[in-house]
Amino acid sequence: MDERYLKQLLNSVKNGNIEIDEALNELKKLPYEDLGFAKLDNHRKLRKGVGEVIYCAGKTPEQCASIFETLLRHHSNVLGTRASVEIYKAVKDRVADVVYNESARTLAVIREEVRLNSGTIVVATGGTSDMPVAEEATVTAEFMGNKVVRLYDVGVAGLHRLLMNSEVLLDASVVIAVAGMEGALASVVTGLVSCPVVAVPTSVGYGANFGGLSALLTMINSCASGIGVVNIDNGFGAGYLAALINKTKA
Repeated sequence: MDERYLKQLLNSVKNGNIEIDEALNELKKLPYEDLGFAKLDNHRKLRKGVGEVIYCAGKTPEQCASIFETLLRHHSNVLGTRASVEIYKAVKDRVADVVYNESARTLAVIREEVRLNSGTIVVATGGTSDMPVAEEATVTAEFMGNKVVRLYDVGVAGLHRLLMNSEVLLDASVVIAVAGMEGALASVVTGLVSCPVVAVPTSVGYGANFGGLSALLTMINSCASGIGVVNIDNGFGAGYLAALINKTKA
């Protein structure tokens, strides 16, 4: 629920387009709206500053389309994560202006421009294979009103690539470090910058990587100060956290 929705509702009452009883019934839906298979949290934007984000994985295309359509009655902007092409097509049939990022697997509808926070979030990856997770973080941070700079494929196997971009890192308000394999990128970046670093372990790696567990343990055990770690492949969580940090600093 956002100010736009409330203003529209009030104007409809003033203009005589709807009766007061009908408006009251609409207001009753504000805490949450029950679709049977989902209870949509229409108050989340009031509490968090950002509306509910749709986690599409595990939901049917039809369910995702219904959720998008319903949320857009209360919000100008809606984001969905972990969306397949099939889900995108189903949502597109109902919401013509939805945008699909195939790499990030995100769906976004932006009908109202978001005011940009003053700082810059840098998203750095160890390798190109980490890009899908990094893109999820980037889309999320941009959706929440942040300028994001991509710094991809600067892993520790070729440390000069990272060091040659030190100015980009030093200008950041927050850095998101995304890496698989042994996950050393986050520690190196944190040792170079004065801003907070959000570390994202990815499931990229060979057998002993254990689906990202080795990178997760490396990041958790980092000796560098000022680092926080999210779950394996959780680009959304990293982008969200970085956006909150940047907003607080601003």
